[in-house]
Amino acid sequence: MTTDDLVELFREHGTGAVSDALDLLGRNGGLSGLSRRSGTGTVVGPAYTLRFEPVAAGVRAPAGEFIDDVPPGAVVVIANGGRLYCTVWGDILSAVAVRNGVAGTVVDGCCRDVAETRALGYPVWSRAGYMKSGKNRVRLAAVGQPVEVCGTVVDQGDLVCADDSGAVVVPAALATEVGDQVRRIVTIEAAIRADVAAGVPLRDSRRRHGYNLAPRDGVTVPVPSTGRS
Repeated sequence: MTTDDLVELFREHGTGAVSDALDLLGRNGGLSGLSRRSGTGTVVGPAYTLRFEPVAAGVRAPAGEFIDDVPPGAVVVIANGGRLYCTVWGDILSAVAVRNGVAGTVVDGCCRDVAETRALGYPVWSRAGYMKSGKNRVRLAAVGQPVEVCGTVVDQGDLVCADDSGAVVVPAALATEVGDQVRRIVTIEAAIRADVAAGVPLRDSRRRHGYNLAPRDGVTVPVPSTGRS
């Protein structure tokens, strides 16, 4: 599957299926503690990573200059150490992101101007909303480098999937394998839903379709073709 195929697949099926696929492969990927502040639907795109660090009292540190460099379709991933005393994202950044076709933003920390960002329709996930500026409190320390977000390492180009249930990151090297597992999972769940609608007890349907078994347990489930190579 191409990156575009994976983006479409993850967007269609959301964080639950992607997280379950990562579980089957023994990986985490979940960004625990982040909630949607604005926007709608499922956002998927390659990570554009940023790391902020605190500055000493009295040291002047300007707002981070990065937004004009973020490519269209990317998801901005900001590692701010979970800090709740200042923000690193606001409505002006959201406005530029919308103008430039950025897919969304994930912040391990706070955002502000939530109402204005909602009015723009721009998707943001964060630990909290808080109005205090990050200027002179934190500074941009790294761009495009591996960062730790909510205890999970995110590399530039990893695929981020975020929706109303939270945000999850798929390592780029595993993305195709995760995609295969997502297709397997949704095939099983579709069969279970059909059984339940027909009156089959849930426990029987789960057993029939190997819901609680991983591929290594010997269960073979046909994966539907997408019609693309």
